[in-house]
Amino acid sequence: MTKRSLRGKVAVVGVGETDYYKHGKSPDPEFKMALKAILAAADDAGISAKEIDSFASYADERSDPSRLAAALGTKELRFSNLQWGGGGGGGAAAVGNGAAAIISGLADIVVVYRSLAQGQFRRFGQAAAGGTISGDMALSSPYGVITPAQRFAMKTMRFMHDHGIERSALRAIAQASYHHAQSNPRAVMRGVNLTDELYDNSRWIAEPYKLYDCCMENDGAAALILMSAERAHDMKQKPVYLLSQAQGSDHRSAARGYNMPNYPSANFGPVATHLWDMAELGPKDMDVVQCYENFTGGVLMALIEHGFFTAEEANDFLKLENITVGKGRMPLNTSGGNLAHCYMHGLELQIEAVRQLRGTADSQVANARAAAVVAGPMVSPVSSLVFGLEEML
Repeated sequence: MTKRSLRGKVAVVGVGETDYYKHGKSPDPEFKMALKAILAAADDAGISAKEIDSFASYADERSDPSRLAAALGTKELRFSNLQWGGGGGGGAAAVGNGAAAIISGLADIVVVYRSLAQGQFRRFGQAAAGGTISGDMALSSPYGVITPAQRFAMKTMRFMHDHGIERSALRAIAQASYHHAQSNPRAVMRGVNLTDELYDNSRWIAEPYKLYDCCMENDGAAALILMSAERAHDMKQKPVYLLSQAQGSDHRSAARGYNMPNYPSANFGPVATHLWDMAELGPKDMDVVQCYENFTGGVLMALIEHGFFTAEEANDFLKLENITVGKGRMPLNTSGGNLAHCYMHGLELQIEAVRQLRGTADSQVANARAAAVVAGPMVSPVSSLVFGLEEML
């Protein structure tokens, strides 16, 4: 039986983004920002937006494909897909879904996008008005466990306790993002020097998370354009190939009432296994890693579950000098990530991975050939992908 795989069959040929704003500060409505990001990605690819025939997104995206296709003047709408998964858990999966559509013949040119204007709509994740609460929230809200920070803090605390991991590991993750953001002119937190003192003296959100362990809330839009590897050879930009994509979660990871078998987890157990199997590469082959930070604890667990280091190695591995460009063996979140670049539900991490492999990043990793992108730790489903240059095929 022939092995089924996305490996090397689809490439990213264009990326685009708007300016990013603090929560509620965008001068443009959400739909307009989606159009701006898609047009920027088309220009980057050297194509007309009218050539796009398919759309893929995630995280309850409101800018729907039919309206976008009409506004962009696309010739036809062939494929549209919205990935399940809370927050950014579907970020990498949306790329995989678009790639699968191209490979199967359902689409020719797919734009993967995310737009967010929280001043126009209610804050993302905020409970809708209503008189009833259902699902997990019905079992936790009566006890005051309401916010994502509270829910995910408990997972992280248990994991850190079980493995003797110190809070300095979380601080290093946050500091790496803020360090890289200082070189990124698009970063919302450019100009903030996250010293040990500033981090340590910041207010508690939900132990072990302090203020700078938590992602931002931003308005903006981002997009990337996919097409077949054969066609990508003739495009304006150096193709960046999708080597692998995996999505899902561990056994019963979404069991109600925090009753999952592996409670202190980012949910990447089998997902990471499938990711490396399809990529025909491993964590040691990655030149740069972009890992979604809803909270620093999710990054900690996700990196371990992807095999970048063991839980026993975390305190020694997660040092600032080891995860920054130019010094470390695993440069992490090199644009500033969700903590300091912007929170576009992780799509900006994918754009940064593409720029790293093109050699055009603001904090450039020398001779980068392969990049891993991890999406949405601790939600379910989650997803990851690997991008690479042609020499990695």
